[in-house]
Amino acid sequence: MLHLKNKRIIISLLSILLVSGLLWSQEPGSWTHFRGSDLNGISTEKGFPSTWNDSANIAWKVPESGKGWSSPVIFGKQVWFTTANQESREMRALCVDLETGLTLHDRLIFHPEKLYRIHAINSYATPTPAIEEEFIYLHFGRYGTSCLNTSTGETKWERTDLQCEHIQGPGSSLMIYKDKLIVHLEGTDHQQILALDKLTGKTIWIAERPAELYDLMAPIGKKAFVTPIIVNVKGRDLLISNGSTVCIAYDPLTGIEVWRVSQGDDSTISMPVEGDGLVFFYTSFVTGEDGKKYAELFAVDPDGAGDIGKTHIRWRMKAPILQLSTPVYVNGLLYTVDAKGVFYCLDAKTGEVNWSENLKGKYHSSPIYANGLLYISSIRGETFVYRAGPEPELVAKNMLKGEIWATPALTGGAILMRTSEYLYKIVGD
Repeated sequence: MLHLKNKRIIISLLSILLVSGLLWSQEPGSWTHFRGSDLNGISTEKGFPSTWNDSANIAWKVPESGKGWSSPVIFGKQVWFTTANQESREMRALCVDLETGLTLHDRLIFHPEKLYRIHAINSYATPTPAIEEEFIYLHFGRYGTSCLNTSTGETKWERTDLQCEHIQGPGSSLMIYKDKLIVHLEGTDHQQILALDKLTGKTIWIAERPAELYDLMAPIGKKAFVTPIIVNVKGRDLLISNGSTVCIAYDPLTGIEVWRVSQGDDSTISMPVEGDGLVFFYTSFVTGEDGKKYAELFAVDPDGAGDIGKTHIRWRMKAPILQLSTPVYVNGLLYTVDAKGVFYCLDAKTGEVNWSENLKGKYHSSPIYANGLLYISSIRGETFVYRAGPEPELVAKNMLKGEIWATPALTGGAILMRTSEYLYKIVGD
């Protein structure tokens, strides 16, 4: 029999493993969420390519059957992504074999009687799925949320009762946290974060954005398109969710608010990012004394409670509004492409600009990092490859057919790059 002291040690170790994790039992090479299994845009694997074009270093490419800005997710040998056809009103989930690109599943998930309008740069399949062993979770905003068995493609559960007036279409991606699926529904009518039981789809908790802030806003500004992250502060997990006027840390077990930082009065899109003990996020719109609107990039110490806006902001940098791209943190440096196409390398602790490059064009896909390289893709189908570091070093420029709106996925030395024309598997020489 185990000694009582040994039992306590084992229980403590198990608790540590369970506390931190999104998917603490991930399969190597998996890319399970928007911006990866840790939602940080980083792969620790090696061997990724730096150069390619439509015919060079392409293992396979799968033609797009509809339109969708969701990123591919990967588990084992399966690659899943979503797409939608506006004319037929079909919202589908597709799965292809990672090695061959051959279709394994092509499922019609939702077929609504009516489609509501979306923004010109949005799609009806923008939210990225979340995947784990045996199951994939899909979200199409007001049209429905569902869970499929990844072996059979069969539906385990679905919800079509989770409604909100997105106005410009859905954009928030899903996140798995332990036994929960975190879903954002933030429109002009209500702004909710929900935790669903990932095995049944039943609601565990609902968090409402603070009425005392949102009641002061015009309805069009209340919507948000954000995906949250989990950070661990002194052994406690926090769900960081950046709404249209306030970034809030919630207890992910209960949905209870822990702290908030409020600024601005319109939509947020870019995800929060963690690094150097700080949380970085772009605020919503602020109107300056000259009447011009701007946003800010905040660095916030997440070890706090209540309204921490006056006490825990460590640095701030003015930025253009409508920030779609999410920064990536690597080795003390924060890399971000702002809404005007300027690529910054910042000291994460101080906010000091190490360097900046005007890339021109529009960047709605978020930067990703692997093996010393940063990948930044534009809607023109161009990807810049930079070597990470305190000085700018452009390694390559690459072009593919179509526009790039989706953030790429990384696995086993290969890049899964989705354009408006194809899903590509890009490999090294």
